[in-house]
Amino acid sequence: MTKSPASSASTAAKAGKNESWRETIGESRLEVFPDVVTCVSLSPGALHGPTHHFGVDAGLACGKSRRVNKLPLILLVFLVSAGSLVAEDKAYKSIFDGKTLKGWTQRNGTATYRIENEVIIGKTKEGSPNSFLCSDREYGNFDLKFDVKVDEGLNSGVQIRSQTRGGYRGRVNGPQVEIESSGENGAEAGYIYGEAAGGWMTPKAKLIPHKHFKDGEWNSYRVLAKDAHIKVWINGNLISDLTHEEKFKTHPKGFIGLQVHGIGKKTGPFEVRWRNLKLKEMD
Repeated sequence: MTKSPASSASTAAKAGKNESWRETIGESRLEVFPDVVTCVSLSPGALHGPTHHFGVDAGLACGKSRRVNKLPLILLVFLVSAGSLVAEDKAYKSIFDGKTLKGWTQRNGTATYRIENEVIIGKTKEGSPNSFLCSDREYGNFDLKFDVKVDEGLNSGVQIRSQTRGGYRGRVNGPQVEIESSGENGAEAGYIYGEAAGGWMTPKAKLIPHKHFKDGEWNSYRVLAKDAHIKVWINGNLISDLTHEEKFKTHPKGFIGLQVHGIGKKTGPFEVRWRNLKLKEMD
């Protein structure tokens, strides 16, 4: 969660009260105790997790603790984080213009896709197989961000590096980042499935249900694909850290696809919503 200037004022106020607390500012988390501040880097901006260093007189580096004057440090971390976030945002390009589906083509299925308030809404249709709204452009290595909200009872997903089999509108196949409501027992949101491509890519031993997906709310996803390595975060929580050489050989690049899953008879209709689709291409 990125802190606003108003939030930083609250943070500064806490610092003057000699309290123990934790605060997330941009890509860093401060763990503050009466005489010690620990700065921990949260940035998933690289596959192997870079460490940010703050060159202040106190000599504090992320991942280390030291006695410091807390208020100047907190303000410095906020300013550095805010500046880096502005630079980072410029590197991401929107792949949805918020008004039209220009640059996107529906493949498979008869579910419907419409736009309301800069949100793509996919709606199920009884009897339809899985439907996919696919980017016309293909992507190989990339960093993708989007927000998603799904009705309970509907499974969905986002295809990455995907292809069609049997022509342009043939069967969509390739890696899929799972979207699924948590329910009472948790679910597999954020794990990686081979849609029409062999089933789960995430190993069975790691398919552990979790509740990081917030039912009935907007959820922020981040998908980082670099060669055979794919990482997925939901609401800042690392869910998948997968290397799959075999799938990379067959699907090194392809389109992004927004799935509306098929539903059973006399169920639905259900809807899934996407917004803020942004992507940064990488070498």
